[in-house]
Amino acid sequence: MTGARDILGRLEALGSEQTRKTWRRHGVPEPMYGVKFGDLEKLRKQLGRDQALAAALWQTGNHDARVLAAMIADPATFDAAALRAWQADAACHVLADAFVAHVASRSPAWRDVLEPWLSSTAEPARRAGWTLVSHLAKDHPDLKDSFFAPLVPRIERELHGAPNRAREAMNWALIAIGARSDALAAAATAAAERLGPVAIDHGDTACKTPDAALYIAKARDHQHKKAAKKPAARRPPARAV
Repeated sequence: MTGARDILGRLEALGSEQTRKTWRRHGVPEPMYGVKFGDLEKLRKQLGRDQALAAALWQTGNHDARVLAAMIADPATFDAAALRAWQADAACHVLADAFVAHVASRSPAWRDVLEPWLSSTAEPARRAGWTLVSHLAKDHPDLKDSFFAPLVPRIERELHGAPNRAREAMNWALIAIGARSDALAAAATAAAERLGPVAIDHGDTACKTPDAALYIAKARDHQHKKAAKKPAARRPPARAV
């Protein structure tokens, strides 16, 4: 049975000062080994779902261990209290985004935390809420457009006055919502055009703020081309009477 100590040793071996420098520029705090996401993904595939190991890795406080913990955690075991606890522990937006992507957006308790996070005055929680919206828009085809439609004017009202990293997440959420359907694309594009340029401080990184209207248009064009390539459903042969 693989334990947290063994995994920490493997993470340390995979880390590098170059990657640590990159993560520092993105606001990642110590302690960390500086492991690339590609190497963490390989470990995730090897380990599979393991909630006990995930909990142990999370408790270490090490950034790389916590990202891996989010990747192997079992979302089904997270109730609202557990989601709130892990979100509060996430010390930077890199870790918070990994947690939302792998755990919060797949937990059956996501509905219980979404609105409190969206309404929070704390930047990390608010970012978590809008990052959650992005993943719901991308990964939950069961949700109806009517769930996302009211969020478009909300983004338009709140984006420019939101904290920096929450503002970034809201811009991405607007893109994800607009990419879902032609109807939502029209509403999201109109909102993006009224919002105008979105100012985000990316720190000492090469990251750029995406133009929401442009990204939405590209996403919808891709979806239309993808749909056009699908073969038409074959009709069953007519039965002789």
